[in-house]
Amino acid sequence: MKPATYLSGLIALGLLSLSSITHAEYTGPALKFKLAHTAPPGNHITGAYQKFAELVAEKSDKKIQVQVFPNAVLGSDRVLVEGAQRGSLEIGVSSTPNLANFSNQFQVFDLPYITSPEKQEQLYEAMNPGGSLHTYFEGVANKIGLHPIMYAEYGYRHFVSANKPLNKAADLAGLKMRTTDSPVEVEVAKALHTNPAPIAWGEVYTALQQGTIDAEGNTFPHLAGAKHHETLKYAITSAHNYGMQVAMANKKWWDSLDPAVQAVIQEAALEAVTYQRETLYPANEKKARAEFEELGIKIHDATPEEIEEFKQLTQPVFDTYAAQLPAELVKMVQDTQK
Repeated sequence: MKPATYLSGLIALGLLSLSSITHAEYTGPALKFKLAHTAPPGNHITGAYQKFAELVAEKSDKKIQVQVFPNAVLGSDRVLVEGAQRGSLEIGVSSTPNLANFSNQFQVFDLPYITSPEKQEQLYEAMNPGGSLHTYFEGVANKIGLHPIMYAEYGYRHFVSANKPLNKAADLAGLKMRTTDSPVEVEVAKALHTNPAPIAWGEVYTALQQGTIDAEGNTFPHLAGAKHHETLKYAITSAHNYGMQVAMANKKWWDSLDPAVQAVIQEAALEAVTYQRETLYPANEKKARAEFEELGIKIHDATPEEIEEFKQLTQPVFDTYAAQLPAELVKMVQDTQK
């Protein structure tokens, strides 16, 4: 769905006024607040929140200022969300897997192949204000003292290898696979007959160099940004897992804001995330893939049949962890893929 359609939908729902869309003069109060995330400079996530800050200033005649703290300067995802819960930080950004530490319902996006790149527009619609999943997760977040502001694109993870060609799921067998501590990710690695090795992100580059691990799964932009592609030789576009970077505000702070301030923040967030999804992320994905190819990394674009093989092997993991989540939530996500 295009930006104009998103905004029209919000107007119809009463979430945004026509005057805000036409950029009438801002008459609300002045305000300064902090937003912190862990993405490095040049990343499409960093770009999304920079755009958000710029739009907030523009739409408020510079009366509202967002201080953005990138690159984990204020701490990890978990630290940032805890800060937002306490109110020591107005907005903290976290990946959906790390948000599962606060509510396991965010783990729904960890389920293998619950979403697909081909159905992204439907998923975006559901995650935007007024959408079914946005409304659902607003309720989840409110129960833990948070309010969702923006669901920035992280992207689809693909499997990569330092020493073995990857042309099908069976090629992963026997590899030492780096995972996070996510139980879903660990079980997916086992289902694909790899040997999971939970390793902190900052240690992965060295682990690949030294042969402590042979493979990992992540987005091409994230791998390139961390220079992991310098140690890799093969990749397969498995698209086995999707993630978002969610900006969570302290709920009491959000509820205390003037409605005019809330309207500016909501409008800026929607425009920023639409810009990121349609412009920043595709550009970063294309750039990262070009860098892979320049370094001689052989990328195999998985066929529908090969993706189906990955799905079949990981279906038991899906079933096990889906059963631990509300059936209503799992169905809502699956409905976006029809």
